[in-house]
Amino acid sequence: MSTSETRPGTPGTAPEVQPRYEPPPGVGKLVLWILLFLFAGIVVVAGGVYFG
Repeated sequence: MSTSETRPGTPGTAPEVQPRYEPPPGVGKLVLWILLFLFAGIVVVAGGVYFG
């Protein structure tokens, strides 16, 4: 084995790091976003009817 070759686990080699992803949003957070957008849509439609 020459000096240019490195084995995993030897000093000087970067350990392989698994990419870290954000955990998927929970069901509760998804429902909250859906309700928020529904509420915003109702406000826009009601405002258009009231002021229109």
